[in-house]
Amino acid sequence: MTERIHSFDALVDRNARILILGSMPGLASLAQMHYYAHPRNAFWPIMASLLGFAADADYRERCRALLAGGVALWDVMASCRRRGSLDAAIDDTSIVTNDIAGLLRGHPAIRAVFFNGSKAEQCFRRHVAPALDPRSAALPRQRLPSTSPAHAGLSREAKREIWQTLLSQALATLPDEALAAGPRQPSRAG
Repeated sequence: MTERIHSFDALVDRNARILILGSMPGLASLAQMHYYAHPRNAFWPIMASLLGFAADADYRERCRALLAGGVALWDVMASCRRRGSLDAAIDDTSIVTNDIAGLLRGHPAIRAVFFNGSKAEQCFRRHVAPALDPRSAALPRQRLPSTSPAHAGLSREAKREIWQTLLSQALATLPDEALAAGPRQPSRAG
């Protein structure tokens, strides 16, 4: 039997306007305790391009840039059993989800939920959506192509274009005061 793995705390603050949900951190991320730590994962270059920060900046600076841009980040799964890093290797019977319903209730300014890949969306629909309150259940939801290097069906540039198209509309409606407030310290969800 494989060892149970656990995701990270949510990266969120009061200025969050969109929530991006992954499935479960890969081995490189778990080893570094950083979201999207694999050097070939396209997440940070895509978000850097969208929000205007350096993709190779210190991890804490990149996290602050996400928060300053109104972006919250978490994983659907709190824990699971998985061999390796691939979502396909997750034992679906072992999935325990994060309290995303609680996060959405506690951060009512979030107005859209995006999924980094199909496993995150599938797990959300199966385990999280049935427990959402009416406001949270009505939020727009959109699956984005996975930024994982294992999702090689699209180039990094094609992924960036799709992410930028789908996220920019939600981010464009941020109030000026949220952007002017600058980075906030991340808080624990729940």
